[in-house]
Amino acid sequence: MGEQAPSAVSGAASPPPQGKGSAKKPPAKRAAAKAPRPESRLAMIRRARRINRELAEIYPYAHPELDFRNPFELLVATVLSAQTTDLRVNQTTPALFAAYPTPEDMAAATPEDLEEIIRPTGFFRAKSKSLLGLARALRDDFGGEVPGRLEDLVTLPGVGRKTANVVLGNAFGVPGITVDTHFGRLARRFKWTEQEDPEKVEAEICAIFPKSEWTMLSHRVVFHGRRICHARKPACGACPIAPLCPAYGEGETDPEKAQKLLKYEKGGQPGQRLSPPPDYPGLPAPPPGARQAPEQP
Repeated sequence: MGEQAPSAVSGAASPPPQGKGSAKKPPAKRAAAKAPRPESRLAMIRRARRINRELAEIYPYAHPELDFRNPFELLVATVLSAQTTDLRVNQTTPALFAAYPTPEDMAAATPEDLEEIIRPTGFFRAKSKSLLGLARALRDDFGGEVPGRLEDLVTLPGVGRKTANVVLGNAFGVPGITVDTHFGRLARRFKWTEQEDPEKVEAEICAIFPKSEWTMLSHRVVFHGRRICHARKPACGACPIAPLCPAYGEGETDPEKAQKLLKYEKGGQPGQRLSPPPDYPGLPAPPPGARQAPEQP
């Protein structure tokens, strides 16, 4: 736990009462009077929802950072995004979808040809096996269409709850919490949960926010984690929600130094999508083979 942000958060310590006889308190009692009160669940929920509202103002353009044109492309891109950056996936999928535009096409691919195309995303043999398996399942079990139910999506090879929620929320409009590494890290920093298991994190966060907010909350939190609240060195001194964050001080608190830690559009750098939404304020990512700044996780 770091130092407190410039303005107090719920549950922060308040100064001891000043008045007649206050100086006569024994040291132990004075210390007890200074101890911060534990944050109640109601106060945490109110603070969490305020953070969501603040993030909505900071990132009104928050969006999925994988390029896709239909549910199948989003499903495949999300499977490929494991253990790599969205940028690397976005630079790889144009050639992949040019070669295999439908589940039927991908199901008929030879493993060697598929592996060669997706090699830049890493773990290409395991990912190729998953893609061939899910493409064949879509062809054989779902009429060549990506299903719009979580219970069906998680039966596909390489598809877990996180991937299913990404597809449901962004291709079908079904609300869901996407617990990736950024979301889990920030949920714990914000003291919304202490859980480490993604499914338990998902369950606890779903209980805090209205269902209608789940998908956009996921985008906003992930955007904040990638741009400001980094894993190794959060830019606390440049964070607009610092007064609401119990973890303020874990990172750089000097405003000028923190400003230099900002990434993507906050740092004046390209984003991860080659084809970002029209309202995205940053630069498009460079295509494959173009000179570019170092990739950011």
